[in-house]
Amino acid sequence: MSEPRLHLWLAERLPDLASRLVDEFGRRVPYYAEQPREVLDGQLRPAIEANLRIAVKTLRQQRTFTVDERAEVIDWSARRAEQGVPLEAVLTAYHLAIELCWQALVEEADEEEARELGALALHFFGYLRSVVPAVALAHAQEGRERYGELRAARRAVLDALLAGAPADAPALRAGVPLAAAYDVLVLRGDPDPDPAVTRQLTRQVQSVLDAHAGGHVLAMLDGMSGTALLPAKGAPDAACGRSARAGRTPARQGGGDGPADALESLVGRIVLATDRAVTVTTAPATGAEAIPGALREASEVAELVLRLGRPPGLYRMTDVLLEYQIARPGNGLAQLAARLDPLDDRPELMETLRVYVDQGHNRRRAAETLQVHRNTLDYRLRGIAALTGLDPSGPELAAALTARALR
Repeated sequence: MSEPRLHLWLAERLPDLASRLVDEFGRRVPYYAEQPREVLDGQLRPAIEANLRIAVKTLRQQRTFTVDERAEVIDWSARRAEQGVPLEAVLTAYHLAIELCWQALVEEADEEEARELGALALHFFGYLRSVVPAVALAHAQEGRERYGELRAARRAVLDALLAGAPADAPALRAGVPLAAAYDVLVLRGDPDPDPAVTRQLTRQVQSVLDAHAGGHVLAMLDGMSGTALLPAKGAPDAACGRSARAGRTPARQGGGDGPADALESLVGRIVLATDRAVTVTTAPATGAEAIPGALREASEVAELVLRLGRPPGLYRMTDVLLEYQIARPGNGLAQLAARLDPLDDRPELMETLRVYVDQGHNRRRAAETLQVHRNTLDYRLRGIAALTGLDPSGPELAAALTARALR
């Protein structure tokens, strides 16, 4: 049986069809319409000719793709992805090419060849069914590689800044603008045993950070924990974070326009997005050279807050300044903690002192928390004073409690 005339005609018209497709893509596909002619002729035309050659070859041999032909399509599509051609433009071009080739065949066919057009249409639909997944795969693979390269470049910038090394060159390669000042954030949250959940939490936290900053935030995250460099939106506020005291939730929602309010709102949005508690400590860094010191400060505050059992929320050094000084190495910490040794055999007195201090030396709130009568509370406070020789309302016993928690 001889080969259908339309098959031969299509094979002979390949160069002309390729030229027509280049012109039509430049006119009807928005991405290609913005490209100069040399790009259309130098990059687009070879890809069109290669794909037409495969399509016509499979048509004439009445078969589907071979493995080698599929690999060739993937290779051409990977080149488009490397050149930054959007996937939607590539897919639009493939569908438009099939449409135009079909129109050319319809115009060429005579009445006796009308039946062949149905078979040609089915073949072209099959071609699209085979080529579209291959194109999508090529773009997905290239996208993963490019994203991996971008992640590595951004990580190099973050590592340099955290180490105090020059970051201008890696920042230029990564396309990351360096800020004049940063809020260095240290995040601490409970780990999740499920790696898939951890990855999801990492994405959620990164998304909240990016939305807050209005751009990508340099961060090294593992679920709810990690480090981030947040471009500062205002001058550091020495009084920020005080809502972390007295057991109140530090990350309140809204309430002001200052940097403290902005960071507290950020913590609140992280909690809302992840449905997980998180402790965030922060220290300001003016200039890249100040970032390593700010990281040390925020990390030490995070460790101190967790050792003290403080509730999750936002903390700065000013929130734990006394506790930070008490925790410095030396004999003073042990001697201060020893002031409570007389209460070791009286756990009800130790608990009373802890609640009394936590409630800001407020007798009514302490009695309610302990669920005892005010007279009972007063009796216990007198017992504490008698055993330790110190006034329970004074600062030394409160400091001794902190020393006990830290030793």
